[in-house]
Amino acid sequence: MSFARSYRQPGVVLTDHRFTVPLDHGRPDGEQIELYAREVVAAGKDPETLPWLLYLEGGPGFGARRFIGRQAWLERALTEYRVLLLDQRGTGRSTPLNRQTLPLRGTPAQQADHLAHFRADSIVRDAEAIRPALTGGAPWTVLGQSYGGFCTVHYLSTAPEGLAAALITGGLPSLTATAEEVYEAAYPRMEHKSLAHYARYPMDVERARRIAAHLAAHPAGLPGGHLLTVAAFQSLGILLGSGDGSHQLHYLLEDAFVPTPAGPALGDAFLEEVRGLLSFAGHPLYALVHESIYAQDPAAPTGWAADRVRARHPRFDAARTLAGDEPLLLTAEDVHPWHFTTDPALVPLRETAELLAARTGWGPLYDPARLAANEVPVAAAVYHDDLYVDTAHSLETARAIRGLRTWVTDEFEHDGVRAGGPRVLDRLLALVRDEA
Repeated sequence: MSFARSYRQPGVVLTDHRFTVPLDHGRPDGEQIELYAREVVAAGKDPETLPWLLYLEGGPGFGARRFIGRQAWLERALTEYRVLLLDQRGTGRSTPLNRQTLPLRGTPAQQADHLAHFRADSIVRDAEAIRPALTGGAPWTVLGQSYGGFCTVHYLSTAPEGLAAALITGGLPSLTATAEEVYEAAYPRMEHKSLAHYARYPMDVERARRIAAHLAAHPAGLPGGHLLTVAAFQSLGILLGSGDGSHQLHYLLEDAFVPTPAGPALGDAFLEEVRGLLSFAGHPLYALVHESIYAQDPAAPTGWAADRVRARHPRFDAARTLAGDEPLLLTAEDVHPWHFTTDPALVPLRETAELLAARTGWGPLYDPARLAANEVPVAAAVYHDDLYVDTAHSLETARAIRGLRTWVTDEFEHDGVRAGGPRVLDRLLALVRDEA
């Protein structure tokens, strides 16, 4: 059921919707959870005359972006759509899960069982559960960014009748790769992005090495209790996946140290900014279920895949780097056991995370046969140098989905659908309509 309340921002009318759906769609009469979604319509337009566009945010673990007015791709979407920004289950205002709320589920084992219902399969079934109440049963267009694209490919695999068209930005997953294979492909991209940053800002080679050497001797306590270690510092490489991330990183590194009576120390301003960049307090599900989004073999646990793969890439070993003269390589979307000992938002969830890493019984997320017979118009932006999603994996999947049209571009990084304003969405709509 949808409970609606409307209000305004410049140029748009917003309406809050709340729905109740089963925690486990296989047991529709069992426990129910609440979903929240925000409808956006251009001011002056009659929403009843507009088709729906559902936006699925990246992640996992992030609520839908809180736009103000007609920011980014909304400018283009609102010319012809009634847009629904869905907080995927467990995020934003949709029965949020974190260190404060998960203990309501019981023991760590019960928490892990609960979290098994927060992958793409459940998110898509949520979308199908609420669609009839909003569209009257008509199919809608889905825009999936990053992990939202993974969910969209699952949608095409399991409920294509709900889709009028599918638009994917930076989010074509491998249909078959394990978590370990995903990270084997990721570490070379992390190295490439690190070296590209140092080529742009050569002075950052010594700055990053100096910070790492300082942290190796003196791990730093951040505001709020976060412990900044060398490995945590290296994970600031996650910035390098966005269009302006290299520049952000440069400005961060140049202001790291301040003089003190005891000698140079990492400054409070630097540490506070790092805390904001590294904390999982706003998106703990990202750390908890990240590897499970790649799990499709019922017999195989993910088992901290990124940690295993990193051990096979010694160039990321900071101690080895500092003993020589090489640049310090940075990491990105990899989640490790140490995250659950250094981040106060995750520390209480450490046992739950271990149980999820050891969990078996994961089901397949994609249906290659159904995708090969696809009849839904699909277009995907594939970013040529994407840090987060492997381009080769994406193109292989593009070839496996019947009728999918790709736009391969190096004009944007992973955040192109936001940084590019209306242009990316406009291009994808032209592709699905055979206008380009």
